[in-house]
Amino acid sequence: MMRLCIFFLLLAGAQAYGQSTRIDRVEPLNWWVGMAHSEVQLLVYGDSIATWEPSVDYPGVELLKSHRVENPNYLFLDIHIGTAAKAGQVDIRFSKSGKPSVTYAYELKDRERNRPKAQGITSEDFIYLIMPDRFANGDPSNDVVAGMRETALNRDSMYYRHGGDLQGIMGRLDYLQDMGVTAVWLNPVLTNDMEQASYHGYAATEYYEIDPRFGDNALYRELADELHKRGMKLVKDLVHNHVGLMHWTVLDAPSADWLHQWPEYTNTTYKDQVLFDPYASEADKKRMSDGWFVPSMPDMNHGNPFVRNYITQSHIWWVEYAGVDGFRLDTYAYNDLTYMAEWGQRMKEEYPDLTFFGETWVHGVPNQAVYTQGNTINQDYDSHMPGVTDFQTHFAVIEAMNGQFGWTDGVNRLYSVLANDFVYEDAYRNVVFLDNHDKSRFLSEVGENIDKYKSGLAWLFTTRGIPQLYYGAEIGMKNFANPDGLVRDDFPGGWPTDTVDKFTEAGRSAWENELFYYVRKLANYRRDNPVLQTGKLMQYVPEDAVYVYFRYNDDKTVMVIMNTAEETKAVATDRFAERIQAATQARDIITGATIDIAAPIQLAAKSTTVLEIL
Repeated sequence: MMRLCIFFLLLAGAQAYGQSTRIDRVEPLNWWVGMAHSEVQLLVYGDSIATWEPSVDYPGVELLKSHRVENPNYLFLDIHIGTAAKAGQVDIRFSKSGKPSVTYAYELKDRERNRPKAQGITSEDFIYLIMPDRFANGDPSNDVVAGMRETALNRDSMYYRHGGDLQGIMGRLDYLQDMGVTAVWLNPVLTNDMEQASYHGYAATEYYEIDPRFGDNALYRELADELHKRGMKLVKDLVHNHVGLMHWTVLDAPSADWLHQWPEYTNTTYKDQVLFDPYASEADKKRMSDGWFVPSMPDMNHGNPFVRNYITQSHIWWVEYAGVDGFRLDTYAYNDLTYMAEWGQRMKEEYPDLTFFGETWVHGVPNQAVYTQGNTINQDYDSHMPGVTDFQTHFAVIEAMNGQFGWTDGVNRLYSVLANDFVYEDAYRNVVFLDNHDKSRFLSEVGENIDKYKSGLAWLFTTRGIPQLYYGAEIGMKNFANPDGLVRDDFPGGWPTDTVDKFTEAGRSAWENELFYYVRKLANYRRDNPVLQTGKLMQYVPEDAVYVYFRYNDDKTVMVIMNTAEETKAVATDRFAERIQAATQARDIITGATIDIAAPIQLAAKSTTVLEIL
């Protein structure tokens, strides 16, 4: 564990008097010269460190101000790093009357300007979401780490750790690349030194340390490098809203206002509507934003400027250190939205190509669009957030597969949701998905109907936006989020003791291979054809439970025909002449067969056909 407990007896005088002071931590762990923002705020933690006076003497580096807070174990130092500053060891000297001074060596580094980082995640990408504890165990030696609060390992329970790690993921990168994946999003991998359920990663107890049961900081950096070598990207999952109850700044808080405090425990209402409701009460707004997500996850007070700096700088640090390309922002609506707008602007100033998307598990297109950038629907702020996790199309595609066709039901729901894209600055920045780590597996949502499942997959890879696939979806992993939580089951073959290996063709059943190669075909076609990445979308009003849309650019046109009916359909194409124009043939991108589109196209029940117009 990287605890940075450093004892300094650096000066002759200190040794002569036998005196020492202890500096347990300085965060960020280091910083860089040549950053867009010239200041960094160091959090210094040590026993009564506030009773010492800091100073800096280093060319181009200036200590602007030192801040003392309620807890004397903290100092916050505002450091200015000028354009003339060079990389090197910056000695921060702490002095106290009657005591020998103590020096902390803080490292300033040169930026690795030729190393890929902050490339951004766009509609050209295909994201694969992995829960690291449940994907693959590449290093059994770190399954249990002595000294951590949770040491139980039990693959038979969804609530204990299973042993998956970064090394296991690195060992499966060829598998992901072959499938057509271009970006890997991992659920949080920072240390979660909690007493139970630490596997999911959303209750961080450290900001600058990879959980040792996943690996270490160097291995995370190596993962980024290995992805970049393959032309792939790394998405880091961030949690601004809360930390774990055992986070070190909770156990010994800098001040009473470090967290949102209540006279008695107060949970958030989870009612996002109050944040934009013109008739909402201030009491409801406060409880939504400042109430705790759950009792084990204290709510960070974003109104505290030291909290804001502490969080923001850690995110910049991971981009610069590891080479992260984009962020997913957890529980976006629960954050202080003024801070999140400030955070978004800061990220773009530092990394113009970096992108991020917020989790907006809400109901209603305006409820979701309100969090995206551009002030497009009379928000009183600009979030500077490019896109969101598109829960509205997620709900709608499930309805399209399962609902009865009606004026607003069935596939008409999907059509209508997409018709509302005018409320976004650019809906192509939204992340579209069938399921994730919190939602029931899509295969279970559609009653394990393989035709419906494949129809949903076809939509995922051909609609607008950035497609995201949850690990194991390509082999038909199933189950419901409630009550058993089995949506977080292990990927078969990821553990040395597994009797089957579904990462391989030989280890998969016939129908699993059918699904895998279906996903692979769609994903690779999308990767190789910009028409499905950035091409325009034209959709037609669904008729008789059949939904038709096109993706097109100057080079290609792709026609997607979704039959959500319980019976076969013959679809005449003359209605679509605006896009088909004079073409009479198309190629089925799954089978490779050439189709006569001058005649009615035959569609099996609950199926989707994807055609490239010839």
